[in-house]
Amino acid sequence: MNVLLAKRREDVLLYYMKMSLDDLKRDLRKLANPKRAMVSQSFFKTGKGQYAEGDIFIGVAAPDSRSIVLRYKDLPLGSIKKLLSSKIHEERVVAVLLLVRRFERGGKKERKEIFDFYLKHTSSVNNWDLVDLSAHKIIGAYLFQNKKPITLLVSLAKSKNLWERRIAVISTAYYIKEGSSAEIFKIAEILLSDKHDLIHKAIGWMLREVGKQCSQKEEEEFLRKNIRKLPRTTLRYAIERFPKKLRKEYLGVK
Repeated sequence: MNVLLAKRREDVLLYYMKMSLDDLKRDLRKLANPKRAMVSQSFFKTGKGQYAEGDIFIGVAAPDSRSIVLRYKDLPLGSIKKLLSSKIHEERVVAVLLLVRRFERGGKKERKEIFDFYLKHTSSVNNWDLVDLSAHKIIGAYLFQNKKPITLLVSLAKSKNLWERRIAVISTAYYIKEGSSAEIFKIAEILLSDKHDLIHKAIGWMLREVGKQCSQKEEEEFLRKNIRKLPRTTLRYAIERFPKKLRKEYLGVK
């Protein structure tokens, strides 16, 4: 009798999980904009041979995606998993935002659960905006808060997967926010010879943040040490906030 009751409860739970997920998808599509979708398809490089080949956009603006997250903030992790595996880009955006919300509001046990879940599903965090919305707030935050070594970030930085390498870079944003620059310097050195401009841009962005949030002196020391190895894009991003004269000096070295 107890087994039967438990089965019924499980069936009811699964039913409401499905209904909530279906409702979310339906509400998201109500916010879709075909013109925005066409622009996004081009902007996020979804064409044949491009980094996001095959990604599908329906044209939902970022504020609208966040409103969906608030409405469905209690969506079960099982439903978030299904959402994260969607071919629709905006559904994956909502999924990573839900994970970030759950992580930031969760206790120690739930944060570990979200951290492990995220690492198991990096193949679905497969565009730069998805990484930038979540990596530092989950991976970086968990490692820093639990005083873990950055061996995981080093491993991700050496991955053949573009998005895992970007996760390694962007995760250091949490350390930078906390005043520590050693982590991005370590990851940047590993990736100095990376060929992809999305990695060049990410590293340059994080180095710029070091100068902004930690110390420009530390940033400049790293730049001078690696000036002849840095990709041009990385250097341009890194020195963006420097005075014009100083920017010219750095660019003149290359």
